[in-house]
Amino acid sequence: MHSFGHRANAVATFAVTILAAMCFAASFSDNFNTPAPTASVKILNINWFQKEANGNDEVSMTLNISADLSSLFTWNTKQVFVFVAAEYETPQNALNQVSLWDGIIPAKEHAKFLIHTTNKYRFIDQGSNLKGKEFNLTMHWHIMPKTGKMFTDKFVMTGYRLPEQYR
Repeated sequence: MHSFGHRANAVATFAVTILAAMCFAASFSDNFNTPAPTASVKILNINWFQKEANGNDEVSMTLNISADLSSLFTWNTKQVFVFVAAEYETPQNALNQVSLWDGIIPAKEHAKFLIHTTNKYRFIDQGSNLKGKEFNLTMHWHIMPKTGKMFTDKFVMTGYRLPEQYR
């Protein structure tokens, strides 16, 4: 007969093997999900557009952020991190990204939302590059699974322009 230690080792090895197979199956099943999220960001007001004492441009705006990200959730989704960024070009950089708002969606029940807010983080450009600048608002999301790899995607909304003058 085998000793207690041998039997415990066999049971533990079998349990870990089954757990690894279940984690693989959960992660693999995410490849069959085809999400179709919707998002909209509207700029309701430019609260201020000013030049700081150090020469940098700063913008404060009021936003309406609405989204339905419920299709991102599967039985393997732990949470979804979502953020809205302003993206624009300057002579110094081909792509500038400034995060304006972010949030964590812990469950599918909270994945459909409408938020009326000012930008949570300061929209500052290093220099005087924002006057009359065209920019995109992009909603990025990172799907954090319970097991497996993290998925990321984005929804780009174009056609925004900052004022020509400070106010």
